[in-house]
Amino acid sequence: MIHSKAKIHSHALVEENVEIGERTRVWAFSHILSGAIIGEDCNICDHTFIEGKVILGNRVVVKCGVYLWDGVTAEDDVFIGPAAVFTNDLKPRSQQHEYECLKTLLKKGCSIGANSTIIAGNTIGAWALVGAASVVTRNIPDYAVVWGNPAKFQYWICECTQKMSFEDSKEFICNCGKTYKLNSELTKIEKCR
Repeated sequence: MIHSKAKIHSHALVEENVEIGERTRVWAFSHILSGAIIGEDCNICDHTFIEGKVILGNRVVVKCGVYLWDGVTAEDDVFIGPAAVFTNDLKPRSQQHEYECLKTLLKKGCSIGANSTIIAGNTIGAWALVGAASVVTRNIPDYAVVWGNPAKFQYWICECTQKMSFEDSKEFICNCGKTYKLNSELTKIEKCR
C-alpha cells in the first residue's frame, strides 16, 4: 500500500504491492518492484532501482543512480550516496537463475559514500561511515569510519560525526553530550548515554 501522503513523481514507475510510508518522496525515473517495503520520510532520488525483496526503514535517503537488489535491508536513518553499488550474488553467471541471494544489512544511521561498492553478505554497523569510492569486503563495526579498496578502518566517530579520541582513556565524551566506551580489544564501541 502506498500511503496517501507519499509523493510519487509522475515519471516514476512503482509496481503493485509496494509499501511506501507517509511523506516518502519517490522522484522521476525511479523503478520500484512489487514487494519492496519503504518506510516513512524516505527520499528515493532520480534514476534509482529497488527490487522486490528490499526493505528500507524510516528516513532513508537513496541518492541518484543507486540500484538496490534483493537481500538489501537498510534500517532507519541510513544515507546511501550517489552511484553506490550493491551486489547479492558472489558467483554470478549469465543465465544462472538459481543462486544464493546473500543479505546485506545497513544498520541504523550508517552512511555509504558516493561510488562505493558493498559486496553481498556484509553488515555496515550503526552510525558507521564508508568513504567515497570504497570497496567493502567485510563487516564494518558500529561507529567506524572506513575507506579504500578494500575498505579499511581509519577511526571512530560519534553519531554527530565528530572524530572520537581515546588517547589516555577507553571513554570518550563528545561535545554533543554522548559518551562512548571502547572495549579492551579496541575493536568495538559501546554508547553509554
